[in-house]
Amino acid sequence: MRAHGYALHAPGAPLEAFDYELEAPGADEAVVRVAGCGLCHTDLAFYSGEVKTRRGLPLVLGHEVAGVVEDAGPRAAHLLGRKVIVPAVLPCGECDPCRAGLPNICARQFMPGNDGHGGFASHLKVPARDLAVLPDALRGHELADLSVIADAVTTPYQAIVRSGLKAGDLAIVVGVGGIGTYGVQIAKALGAKVIALDIDDAKLARIGTHGADFTLNVQTVDPKSIKKAVRELAQAARAPQFGWRIFEMSGTKGGQELAYGLLGPAATLSVVGFTMATLELRLSNLMAFDARCIGNWGCAPALYADAIRLVLEGKVTLRPFIEKLPLGQIQHAFEEARAGRLAQRAILVPEG
Repeated sequence: MRAHGYALHAPGAPLEAFDYELEAPGADEAVVRVAGCGLCHTDLAFYSGEVKTRRGLPLVLGHEVAGVVEDAGPRAAHLLGRKVIVPAVLPCGECDPCRAGLPNICARQFMPGNDGHGGFASHLKVPARDLAVLPDALRGHELADLSVIADAVTTPYQAIVRSGLKAGDLAIVVGVGGIGTYGVQIAKALGAKVIALDIDDAKLARIGTHGADFTLNVQTVDPKSIKKAVRELAQAARAPQFGWRIFEMSGTKGGQELAYGLLGPAATLSVVGFTMATLELRLSNLMAFDARCIGNWGCAPALYADAIRLVLEGKVTLRPFIEKLPLGQIQHAFEEARAGRLAQRAILVPEG
């Protein structure tokens, strides 16, 4: 099968039209016709060379994919014609970490747009065992819209589940951009009181109508007073002053420093956003507050069904936070995203 996409040939170079042959799927593989692929912060890091892809260049990027299974090996033939979400991280299911119940650190995981050609293309070939099958009726959603579930929704969903968040807890989301917008909504859907922190008034105003009980522009508050301001908001929300669940979703040095500085008694800090920046922190705060800090790489495929349900039931809203663009505009989308001029997450849709 012939695929058409846009490939990165050198870090920072313009993405170029790229035609390539997809070999027939193996017994446990599937070829997915792409309906849409979201543009993620990680793609920008691959594009710039800040993070090196595991497969060499040229490479088609993109790991937030929704589409339809168009071809499949014999052990995946039951998926033919089905609408699917391609998990951003596909574990092998057979290595020691997978057998130990730790699929996120699978030694042989496949990430589209990193380990092989990704979703900024007409088709991609992936392991089929963990494809998240969608119902025939998408409840008013377009299939392309659902591509962001593959990372922007499921990654914060896993982080929130791992944190042990329960109804009545306080969730503090630092950064309400590409993933934070969904983190807020997920925490609210699970019954938490939610405070959203950002430096952008427009983003805060938007999330204030989609799940945040309170918002705070941390750029306009004295850094030494931010924790006090959050305590006051927690009191106003009638939330506990202990056991806070703090989610760093900005992927910035400032956001990570702020999130760590919010640690308090029995708090849990979940690091979801990614940056190569180095921070200087006092780790003894974890001991002094009997707190914990955990990381989060992607989302285990077993959690996808619950995240999809939240979207299809309308408990997590996508449309105010996405913008669909023709795949041919991919270079423009990357440039706008790098400059911080995209108000919504771009979804690239193949033409034809």
